[in-house]
Amino acid sequence: MGNWLAKRFAGGPVVPVLRFSGVIGQAGLGRKGLTLEDLNDSIERAFKTKKKAAVALSINSPGGSPVQSALIAARIRALAEEQDVPVYAFCEDVAASGGYWLACAADHIYAESASIVGSIGVISAGFGFTELIAKAGVERRVHTAGKSKAMLDPFSPEDPKDVERLTAIQEDVHEQFKDWIRERRGARLGEKANELFDGTFWTGRKAVELGLTDGVGNLHGVLREKFGEKVKLRQIKLARGWLQKRFGVNHGGEIASQVLATIEERAVWSRYGL
Repeated sequence: MGNWLAKRFAGGPVVPVLRFSGVIGQAGLGRKGLTLEDLNDSIERAFKTKKKAAVALSINSPGGSPVQSALIAARIRALAEEQDVPVYAFCEDVAASGGYWLACAADHIYAESASIVGSIGVISAGFGFTELIAKAGVERRVHTAGKSKAMLDPFSPEDPKDVERLTAIQEDVHEQFKDWIRERRGARLGEKANELFDGTFWTGRKAVELGLTDGVGNLHGVLREKFGEKVKLRQIKLARGWLQKRFGVNHGGEIASQVLATIEERAVWSRYGL
């Protein structure tokens, strides 16, 4: 066994690094954030890396779509279990809500002492414009087939029944989120695990005490400690097409749309003081 390991890691073990930075899912007005469709090739390339000792996730995300969070995390877990490879997650500025969901795809989670971690909850936010359009003399006309089709229309008075339906959906998604955290963190959460699921977020240092993370540390320091000074950290770059879709600016009306999308995305980050 010793000779096999020596040959396998000759010249130093390799740890491919996947970087997940940004809002998860649709970032606003058709602008894409992190989705499995765009990340799958990179995830597969990371797990196909030869002579790997582990796979590392570098996470800097305030959350977003619970569906995309679940899809990305499930893909990582499937490959990790298929290849029996440990996964390490490293939280940067923030790994909150869906960002923490992604972190829990790892077997071990680390964060900086001042990182923002947690926010295990579900949120839906919007605006109501009924008084505004009334003052402007605008008549709202909505025609539907299906009594709930116009649910939560921002230009109509809020219906308590609509809020009740939305709350039921949120609670369902919240339960799925909690089940995932319990599955991945298990006994590390301690006896007061349920107190962690109210949407509160903490610093990385406090997150260790609560069992949400396994220690304070950064990617380079922890992986060198685990695998030695000769460990090779191999960044797995995203496909160029994905970068173009995410950051490319086109002409015409798309520029205004991207400006608005950026404002909306910044609002998500600002929940955590960033």
